Amino acid sequence: MHRKIHIDISFDVFLQAKHPDPTPYINYQKVELNDIYKKYGGYPDSLIFENTRIHQKFWSNDECDYDELGDKLGIDVVTVSSIMQPPGNTIPLHRDTFYQIKKRFPDHKQKIVRANVFLEDWKAGHFLQYNDVVDSHWSQGDGHMWDSEVLHIGANNGLQNKYTLQASGFLKN
Repeated sequence: MHRKIHIDISFDVFLQAKHPDPTPYINYQKVELNDIYKKYGGYPDSLIFENTRIHQKFWSNDECDYDELGDKLGIDVVTVSSIMQPPGNTIPLHRDTFYQIKKRFPDHKQKIVRANVFLEDWKAGHFLQYNDVVDSHWSQGDGHMWDSEVLHIGANNGLQNKYTLQASGFLKN
């Protein structure tokens, strides 16, 4: 399941936030998503921590309004994070597994989705690929919603930081 989305809210709180030190996202991908990389001969040795860094901040419902986001997106929001991706970094081909949501709600039957929203207008070198489609030239508030079947890549080959918002939860419709 994939759909393009757009939300119109103030993104100032997310853009002004201090994002923590980079997370070792690559370690998760190498282990949990190994099935994707087998057909390519395995996870490339050239994808290392230094070129796969992201600075991810997780937001509580006290820090941002989960209900407002959920109403705008059509989901019951469970988690919210923002990512700052520095120039020269990529999040390699992957799918979202929603591990934490499935762990917290093991018997929930609604479809789990993630909304990935661009916090700023597109800048040269920023892109997102889902399935075989490359997305660029977006406007602030544009984005994508997908489930665990959609393979995607996020990259910053530009000269400025790239900022996105991730809201994950249960699809209402």
